[in-house]
Amino acid sequence: MTVDVTVLPSLAAAFMLVFARIGTMVMLLPGIGELTVPVRVRLTIALVLAAIFLPLHRSAYTLDLREFGPVLIMLGQELLIGAVLGMTARLTISALQVAGSVIAQQMGLGFVTAVDPTQGQQSVIVGNFLTLLGVTLVFATDLHHLVIAALNDSYRLFAPGSTFLAGDVASLVTKTVAAAFKVGIQLSAPFLVFGLLFNLGLGILSRLMPQMQVFFVGMPLSILLGFLVLLLVVSVMMGTFLEFLGGVLRQLAPYS
Repeated sequence: MTVDVTVLPSLAAAFMLVFARIGTMVMLLPGIGELTVPVRVRLTIALVLAAIFLPLHRSAYTLDLREFGPVLIMLGQELLIGAVLGMTARLTISALQVAGSVIAQQMGLGFVTAVDPTQGQQSVIVGNFLTLLGVTLVFATDLHHLVIAALNDSYRLFAPGSTFLAGDVASLVTKTVAAAFKVGIQLSAPFLVFGLLFNLGLGILSRLMPQMQVFFVGMPLSILLGFLVLLLVVSVMMGTFLEFLGGVLRQLAPYS
């Protein structure tokens, strides 16, 4: 019995290309791709997904290993596609950071910062809380399954070796950023109203009682009332955010 090993080089090259798309996406995904997640865990997830998707999309990769130029070009395209998918998912999470920044300013906590484990940088503590809550709800509601579906559908939207649609990708990123900012402002709308009414009340109080130290009374009261408002509306806020995130992911997975 003879074993044909001539297919191994092309199979290995196809696996490398599949892994390039999936690995780049996993590296940028919120939750899984954070610096706090061990590298071996992220690598294992990417390798397992690549092993699953390789038999499904092996025929999409037509490779001529006698020339390295086309293979390198295709590798660059796969890396770009994975980056687009991962960044689109990450940009949607930025809506919670926008909302957290506005809420913190209205509550008087704009100066309270901490290290955000999802971004790896300093940001307001309210935004950190909302971001961690949002990532947790993504996994709790199984929305991460849509990410895998989007990865599978990406082989129909961005076929390997086809022309990279830079204009469509730029439009997608622009719309995602604009939508994330819009949703972030919508999520913080109750606190904009709260901040306006509260500061207006403090202004009237300072006119009626000039001898009163309004700042020392207003700051703790603003924080207390702000947390009460946050407690009342946080469920509605996260429900709105999950709807927005689900809509974005369904656009990336139109065939699933």
